[in-house]
This record gives sequence, C-alpha cells and structure tokens, in this order.
Amino acid sequence: MDAATSRPLGAAEARAIELNAVALGVSLDALMENAGRAVAEEATKHLPPPPARVAIVASTGNNGGDGTCAAHYLHQWGYSPQVWLLRPPLEIRSRSARRCFERIEHRLPVHVAVPRADELASMPLVIDALLGTGQGGPLRSPVREAVDAIRQSGAPVLAVDLPTGTMLADGVRASWTVTLTAVKEEMDPASAGEVVVREIGIPAEAWERTGPGEFAFFRHPEPSRGRATRVVVVGGGPYAGAPALAALAALRAGAERATVLAPGGASDQVQGFSPNLVVRSIGRDRFLPSDVGSLVAALRSPPPSSVALGMGTGSDPATLEAMRQLLRELAGTVPLVVDADALAALPLAAELSAHGTAPVAATPNAGEFARLFGGDAPDRASTVRRIAGERHLLLVAKGQPDLVSDGRSLAENHHHHPAMTVGGVGDVLAGVLATVLGSGVDAVPAGRLATYWVGEAGVLAAARRSYGMLATDVIDELPAVLSAGLAKVHRPG
Repeated sequence: MDAATSRPLGAAEARAIELNAVALGVSLDALMENAGRAVAEEATKHLPPPPARVAIVASTGNNGGDGTCAAHYLHQWGYSPQVWLLRPPLEIRSRSARRCFERIEHRLPVHVAVPRADELASMPLVIDALLGTGQGGPLRSPVREAVDAIRQSGAPVLAVDLPTGTMLADGVRASWTVTLTAVKEEMDPASAGEVVVREIGIPAEAWERTGPGEFAFFRHPEPSRGRATRVVVVGGGPYAGAPALAALAALRAGAERATVLAPGGASDQVQGFSPNLVVRSIGRDRFLPSDVGSLVAALRSPPPSSVALGMGTGSDPATLEAMRQLLRELAGTVPLVVDADALAALPLAAELSAHGTAPVAATPNAGEFARLFGGDAPDRASTVRRIAGERHLLLVAKGQPDLVSDGRSLAENHHHHPAMTVGGVGDVLAGVLATVLGSGVDAVPAGRLATYWVGEAGVLAAARRSYGMLATDVIDELPAVLSAGLAKVHRPG
C-alpha cells in the first residue's frame, strides 16, 4: 500500500488502512468528521444557494454516519437537510456514527422510515449514505426499498464512497460520487457518475507500515467447510526442529492440516515434536535430486493449498540441486514460501515468470539477504523493491524493520520485540505466511499480515518470558493474537 495511491482499494484494504490510522492515534470520530464535512462540501457544489433542501438517506452503519455528519454541516451552512434513517436510532452500530446522529436528532427533520419516491422527487439533491465499502450480493430490505425510492424519484444523487448496489442492475445510479481516501475496487463507473476523491486524514504511515488493521485481510473459512487450508512443509535432513516449527505455526495460524515431507533420517524426529503433524518420509538422510519425483508426486495427490520449503534441509550441493529442481516444478502452480537453505536454490526471474500466477515468496534474514541478493545496500528498501520486481517474488526481508514487497509496492513491519531474534522464529513466520497465502490472500497483504501477526505474538511472548522466550512460545501466542485482531476488525467504531 502506498500513500496517496491512485490504485483502487478493496474493502479489506480500506478497512486495514482505517484501523492502522486509529492505531497511530487518529480517532474514528475525526475520520468520520472529516468524511462528513467532505461530503457536505461536495454537496454544496450541486445545490442551489441556501436554504435549499437536501435529502440524506442513511443506514445505521458508518456510511450512514458520514451522511448524518454531512447533514450537520449543511445545516450549519444554512441549507435545509432532511434525514431518512432506515432503522431505529438504537440500532446505530458505532459510537462515532451515533455521535453524528445525536447532533442532528433534535435539530433537523429526521424520519425513521424508508422514504417514498414522491418525497424525494422534489429534492434538488439526494445523498446516498446507505452502504459503503464491502457491499456485495443482492440488496436486502429495507435498503432495497430505499434504493427503489431513490431511483424512482429521478432526483440527482450524490453517493458517499460508493453508490449503494454499485455493481447491481437495480442499484443507485449516482450523478456524482465522493469517494473517501481512494477509489474503491467495487465501484462501477456506470453507476458512480462523476467521481471525486477526498482525503479524510489518513496518515501516510497507515499505508506504509503494518498495524492491527492487517487482520482485515484474514480469510475466514466457509462456515459449511470449516478450516480448509492445507500446508505442506518440505524440510528437514540435518535439522528436524525447523520444519516442525513451521508446520506447528501453520496449524496455529488456522491451517486444517500441516504435512511435513522429510528425509527418512529426520522424519521420526519431526513426528516426535507433535502428534498434530502429518509426517511423510521421502529419501534417506537428506533430499537428493533422485527424490524430486517422489516429492512432486506427494505434492500432487492431493495438491496442497501452499508449500513452504527449505527449513532444516542443509546446504549440501546435492540437496540444493534437489530444491532447485523442485522449485522449477512447483513455481506458479501453488503458493510457495522459500526459506532458509532453499533460498540459495531460487531460480532466476526468467524461470519463475515462465510459470503460472501463484506467488513465490522468499523470506531471507539479514545475513541471507546480504549473501544472496547483493550485499548491504545503503537504501535497503529500494533494493528490496528492485529485487522483488526483477525476481518476480514476494520478498519478505526480515530485519528491523521487516520489508515486504512484490516490486510494485513496499510495506514496513516495525512490530517486534528484541527477544524474537531467538532461533526458529523465522521458521514460524514461514509457516504463518504459507497459511495466509494458502487461504487465498494476495501476496503483499499476506506478507503484511504474517509479519505483523508474528511480531505481535512475539511481543506477547516477551511479556511472559522476556529474553527467555522460545520460538514455541511465539507459536503458542498466535491464536490469541488472531482472536484479538479479528475482534478489532469487526468491532464497530
């Protein structure tokens, strides 16, 4: 996410930015106040002089809060707004939206009802403040009836953020749309009319740095299926702990199953870490090129949601060649997280770009980044962005801060505790990132979510263990961090 972007934002990204702004000290009250004033200012451009009438048709959500805030400012400036609130005021969901409503409740005509088309027909302007970002599917009552009234009235419409039912044939057709912060992905140009983007006080850091808003990107399992992400970890050989840590982290991050493919000499050790892991033995003491066929067959029946590879495999030249061949087979067919020893086996950009569209993520620590990608550059961020673009990678360069880039955008994760430099935490990050990518989250949002999530788990673990924390302590905190993060995302403002 880049500040002041002209790139459209999806609903999850817009919510993430808003929550990150709040975490940086910008209140939801201030954001809604700025949004309401921006809507009011745009409305005055399409109204006759005061005391011209204007209708605001509002929901009980935050889009409705923007609308009632706009009504307050229009009243202050001498206009004659009337508000139609579709549900009782007690159902207003957020504190910020309730505050905006209470300012106008006894000062303006407020109708707790669906407007009739004839009530709106004589209005020089109707403000559509019903549904904002995240709307989808058919319109439901009473929003559907309100939209029908707006359409039948024939009055000019100014939509707040998005026209209600923007992608639907029976949605609002706005003459103008004032969209907040950036254009939204859901917006249909055919229904939006003339679009104006207005800033509402989101600081640049909310785009550029990770924060609690990253949990807006978390993909909830389908209620009918439950947990469905299946992660395979290809690792082990000289070391058995690393692949076990990655697989256990994947389970704690919400994977349905974490399978470890390990050489015969390490598989029993990996299994001994936890009965929750599914372990398959392939080859003997370490992976060899002759094992690649068996690895590919194991990864194709059935195919996993994502694959993490390289943890604990060692740096023997024959093993590196096996990892190189495996990467060539898998790149583009399934989301990949390449970590630790397998980083040296990354193919060149031309080889990766010849395959499909599934992301390939590389997660080097500072030493691996310097060794594999050209040493210590004075401008680390520019170097990460350049290399990610050249190699067609999601590059998650661990350090202070973590840098996440796909070559187009770049984000920083500063959320850590110094005690997290203990061995194994990088394997935890690989397992979490594999799970997030496997659930269908796009590359950069997945990198942002995974780095913040593991960082917050480390902060909680440090509060309990201080500098005695272990990588397993970080794993144990992952579910609590997820629960708290989702609560913030879905909590009304």
